[in-house]
Amino acid sequence: MLSRYADYLIHKQWMRYALELAKAAGDVGEVPVGAVIIDSTGKLLAQGENRKERDKDPTAHAEILALKTAATTLQNWHLNECTLYVTLEPCPMCAGAIVQSRLGLLVYGVDDTKTGAVRTVINIPNSAASNHRLQVIGGVLESACRDQLQAWFAPKRRRVN
Repeated sequence: MLSRYADYLIHKQWMRYALELAKAAGDVGEVPVGAVIIDSTGKLLAQGENRKERDKDPTAHAEILALKTAATTLQNWHLNECTLYVTLEPCPMCAGAIVQSRLGLLVYGVDDTKTGAVRTVINIPNSAASNHRLQVIGGVLESACRDQLQAWFAPKRRRVN
């Protein structure tokens, strides 16, 4: 029981860090999503925040940037001993990249009811097309992740309506 509780505290700690990255992205006009990758010893390997607008790159999602940095740091694209923390359930592109990286564990904050590709809309990791079985924990700091996204999108939705 203690181990499970310790894991929960560690997951919350890293998700808080991902939320800080997401806030930084949101502060400069990006959709506020942050990602952190740690190795099996709990050492920070990589971090990312959405950069699509700044980089003019449709693939510059927080998860993709973190996966690239982690692979470069390890000099190995196999991330099977790593954990990725991300504030929002990954989209199809990111879920595919996560599966391709052979990631050990994915921990995410809030479901994405429009484009979630891990559990909500589709399930890429468990599909017949997946060559890797991914362990997933969803809902870590879910309210904080949801609140951050809703607060960022609220003024944009008011302008449209």
